[in-house]
Parts: sequence; structure tokens; C-alpha cells
Amino acid sequence: MSALTIYHNPRCSKSRQTLTIIEESGAEPIVVNYLETPPDEATLRMLAGRLQKRPKDFIRRGEHDFKDLGLKDKLEDDNAIFAAMASHPKLIERPIVVKGDKAVLGRPPENVKTLL
Repeated sequence: MSALTIYHNPRCSKSRQTLTIIEESGAEPIVVNYLETPPDEATLRMLAGRLQKRPKDFIRRGEHDFKDLGLKDKLEDDNAIFAAMASHPKLIERPIVVKGDKAVLGRPPENVKTLL
């Protein structure tokens, strides 16, 4: 069985709920607090591929950084969005759970069940 990795923010209720579902399944995930250990652009590109999403599809548009950086006008520029997410990890939608070559967003938390 492939290891599960969760890109987790312990202050986020959806992230905590997703982690609980994983742990209650008996899995012992690798927990990456992505605000303390932000993923670099290469990792974000890998996550996008496994999520089968463009970066504009997993960026938090309600964050102040999104507005402050003027990202609304750059949503079609994947390179700009990846760079912004790498520099400002609060912009990354959470949680992201990875298993092998697949990943899901834990919104809703039950999405993780497809990987268990």
C-alpha cells in the first residue's frame, strides 16, 4: 500500500476533519504542515498533475495575498500562480492528500475516501 501524504494546516477545520478520516481508516499519513514547510514550485506542479487541476483550480481566492498580489488578472498564467503559491503558501487550497500518482482536495473531507 502506498503511503498517504497530507498537506495540512492544523488551524483549518476541513484539514483536521480530513486527517481524522485518514487516521480512523487505520492509515498513518505523512503530515506536511505546508505553512511551516512550503512546497516549492516543482512540488506544486507535481501536485497539480496528480490532482488533474490547473493551479487556478486550487488557489485560495479569498486570501488577502490573492488580492494584494493582483492574481485575479493572472489566473490563466500557470507560472505566475505556481510562483505565487510557492512564495505565499497560505494561497494553497487545503488539504491536499496524495497517494501514489493520485491526489485529492479534502473539500469536502470525504473526498479522501477515494484514496483509502
